[in-house]
Amino acid sequence: MADTRKQFDGAISQCRELFEKKLYDYGASWRIMRPESVTDQIFIKASRIRSLEIKKESRVNEGIKPEYVAIVNYGVIGLIQLELGFAGESDLTVAEALSLYDKHIEKTKALMYDKNHDYDEAWRSMRTSSYTDLILMKICRTRQIEDNEGRTQVSEGVEANYMDMINYALFGLIQLESGAGED
Repeated sequence: MADTRKQFDGAISQCRELFEKKLYDYGASWRIMRPESVTDQIFIKASRIRSLEIKKESRVNEGIKPEYVAIVNYGVIGLIQLELGFAGESDLTVAEALSLYDKHIEKTKALMYDKNHDYDEAWRSMRTSSYTDLILMKICRTRQIEDNEGRTQVSEGVEANYMDMINYALFGLIQLESGAGED
């Protein structure tokens, strides 16, 4: 598990670094997004990954890794939006946004460690394309919950689905970095 923690922290660091740079460029402009729009943005990123996995060709000079990074960051944005609600303007400082990012990524990471313990690192034997499909499935579930105005009968809510999407994207990044996945 020590290697997993190190790899997970490395992938998170890569995502957080880009999140911070974009905060300096754009501020927290994403604060105007409703959670449903965040879900759709994650859908766009996961759909592009699936397209690249199937076509094996990219006409835009970006591969799969940046899309996984984007899923992580939009997933965290989704968690922040669920906590704070959407705003009419960019109402967070860089420091406030980073503090919220760290809070939600730590909670998500703790969930991964708990599940990883129970599943005994089964994710390491999966294909990266399976992470894409699982993210897309979680998006479908999230959209259904959103359409039901957050009401569920037996299922986890939107927050849990965002956290799972983040963790699957981090698994994908780790697998691609280690050379175990397809790029």
